[in-house]
Amino acid sequence: MSEPSVKEQLSGYRQSIDNIDAALVHMLAERFRCTKAVGVLKAKYDLPAADPARQEYQIERLRRLAKDPHLDPDFAETFLNFIIKEVIRHHEAIAAEHGGVTEKTA
Repeated sequence: MSEPSVKEQLSGYRQSIDNIDAALVHMLAERFRCTKAVGVLKAKYDLPAADPARQEYQIERLRRLAKDPHLDPDFAETFLNFIIKEVIRHHEAIAAEHGGVTEKTA
């Protein structure tokens, strides 16, 4: 039995990467579906778009989670901060539509 060629190995890895990317997109879409519901709830009750204590907790939590699978905690934090920034932007837009709080740190 011969080893697969380099092209076959590369193709296999790339197929796995493509599948993971698709899963990430679907997971992010589901996450944003949930955070949109949070934004609507916040707007309804005139709560601020940002929750710095929650953000800090989530960042520390993700940094801890990143260690076991050997993912760079700094990368995990950067990734989560990017998502948080986008969520806050969405929450501000929802609040503006509902005439509520729009300041990031209100």
